[in-house]
Amino acid sequence: MSTITMDVFYDNLMNLLTVLEEKETPKIKEAAKILADTTKNNGVIHVFGSGHSVGFSLEMQNRVGSLANVHKIETSDFVLKGKVTLEDFKDPVNIFERRPGMAEKLFDLYSVKNEDCFIIISNSGINGVVIDMAICAKERGNKVIVVTSWQHTSAEDSRHPSGKKLYELGDVVIDNCGPRGDALIETGKLEKICSVSSITGAFIAQTLECETVKLLQEENIEAPIFYDESLEGAKQHNEMLRAKYHGRV
Repeated sequence: MSTITMDVFYDNLMNLLTVLEEKETPKIKEAAKILADTTKNNGVIHVFGSGHSVGFSLEMQNRVGSLANVHKIETSDFVLKGKVTLEDFKDPVNIFERRPGMAEKLFDLYSVKNEDCFIIISNSGINGVVIDMAICAKERGNKVIVVTSWQHTSAEDSRHPSGKKLYELGDVVIDNCGPRGDALIETGKLEKICSVSSITGAFIAQTLECETVKLLQEENIEAPIFYDESLEGAKQHNEMLRAKYHGRV
């Protein structure tokens, strides 16, 4: 049993990030190539994760240093766009993110073009909405990058009628290297603490953007990056980028 301290969490987390960097760098670079190709073809990177995985898209969108062509998809858009009631969305029995047959309706809320790609994130990779979203994207010919936990998804049965799991639908699959259930630290009892997919997800998200910009620079293509608006001319630059992708992100 590990003693429960901040130092123990730090050491375990650093070890996990080292494993992730060593094991998944080739996949991250492969995924970045898809993002770079999408960007240079004026496409949009649609990022979708349900539950806590929505943090991955928040990490990538609409902040200083981020790519302007990232579009955050959320299941709550069903409510915001009047497709379902808030009561139905929050149904504690028929959990929304586990429902099959919903993502196609969500997909159709947006302007998705042939040159676009998707990043779909789910720690378990077994729930209906994320699997449906990947199926919809693949059927339309869009590239799909999957971020999941191999330990978790390989230990669970799919909840989708097809029996498929999310990783089976990815053109590139990145393992966040987290444990089944997400919590990292043993307590000496049944429970564990310190969930890590948010941290590994942020690391993957930022390394994807870093590698994407690197690839664009190597081709002498200016990456659509939001500037710090305290810099001269930055506000005008950012407004130009927002206008370029208006209605799509």
